[in-house]
Amino acid sequence: MGVHRSPDREPRRPQAQGGGSRRARGPDQGAAVRVERFGPDVTAAEIRALTPSPRDVEGEVRAIIDEVRSGGDVAVRRLTERFDHAELGPEELIVFPTETEAALGTLEPAVLAGLRTAKANIRAVARAQLTAPVRVELEQGHTVEVQEVPVRRAAVYVPGGRAPYPSTVLMGVLTAHAAAVEQVAVCAPPGPEGRAHPTILAACALCAVSEVYRMGGAQAIAGLAYGTESVKPVDVIVGPGNRYVTEAKRQVAGVVGIDGLAGPSELVVMATAGADPELVALDLLAQAEHGPDTLLVAISPEPELLEAVAGAAGEADAAAEALAVVEARDARAAVALADELAPEHLQLMGDEAESLAGRVRSAGALFVGRDAGTAFGDYVAGSNHVLPTGGAARFASGLSPATFRRRMARISLPAGAAARLAPAGAAIARAEGFPVHGESMERRA
Repeated sequence: MGVHRSPDREPRRPQAQGGGSRRARGPDQGAAVRVERFGPDVTAAEIRALTPSPRDVEGEVRAIIDEVRSGGDVAVRRLTERFDHAELGPEELIVFPTETEAALGTLEPAVLAGLRTAKANIRAVARAQLTAPVRVELEQGHTVEVQEVPVRRAAVYVPGGRAPYPSTVLMGVLTAHAAAVEQVAVCAPPGPEGRAHPTILAACALCAVSEVYRMGGAQAIAGLAYGTESVKPVDVIVGPGNRYVTEAKRQVAGVVGIDGLAGPSELVVMATAGADPELVALDLLAQAEHGPDTLLVAISPEPELLEAVAGAAGEADAAAEALAVVEARDARAAVALADELAPEHLQLMGDEAESLAGRVRSAGALFVGRDAGTAFGDYVAGSNHVLPTGGAARFASGLSPATFRRRMARISLPAGAAARLAPAGAAIARAEGFPVHGESMERRA
């Protein structure tokens, strides 16, 4: 799930403006999406240029982090009042379990049922990704066992701003639980009244989260990374957020682990003959709800299909500003361009969807076939919606239990194996200029 470009009440940006938008309009306002047409020679860079580069906030975020490191709870509360317009008392950064349990009782039955369906599927897919330890017996008589070890503490950042995101609670928390993380915290920004959204709190209760913090923005990331009087530091921070949250995660990476650096949401639909243009347009418009900077691309070798998609999308109100419509030479060229874009979400639709799926190498998540709409992945399919954006799908993966686990090798070396390995190891060590390493091995020979 990419970033909504106007969440979390960015510093000194009016909430109604929608941070990063080139038009001053509120987050719920729509306008006709601008259709940009491209021919077969277009590059991925030209398509990505449709979305504006975010304003540099490195210095502002560094100042926020430094303030939290030196000021602790008081600094977090002061920054929360400045950016979220919420005044919190000395004990109000922490949300107690009684509040999350009470919120669970306020959910509409249909929403609760939907969250339970999502919970079951997300948990099943996450658990299936766990790997057993690998034990290798080597010819010199020793063994190397590689096992995955969970981190002790993790935090899930849940953005606010445009809307509450209980689905992000489920995606992050259930995946961490599947990874066997002992302690999982959730933090979400408060509204002006000083409360976290009850739907987010209800999702925390549904996932048995007992550690919830009422804070957001860069100050929340700093608190989770370095700790305060009320906030226990964690080992890993995951979850999407605005540019301030993303920059804060970048700056604390190395102090803690992070899942990645999220940008605006992205959907590329590659459609061949047989695709329903109205359904293609609907899926693109659905993803446009994520905000004005959402990257929306339709690629097809069928010009009439593209015109139908452009017509259907161009007539609708949408939060996103632009839709790229790309005519490819053929289906393979279309897949190659989609692969070069390496989008957060890639949908293959039409008669050739199944046969082309095996050619895709770079996408955060791949949705294949008429009925595999990206929206299912955002909520209930069971795959994770915290995915790489900005072309990072070339080298990065979506959120999974591996995000919360690290591989640790265990080496068992009996005396006979040490004697057989020492000559080879000592020769390499001395060639690298480390004679004591060589002696360490030879003493055991």
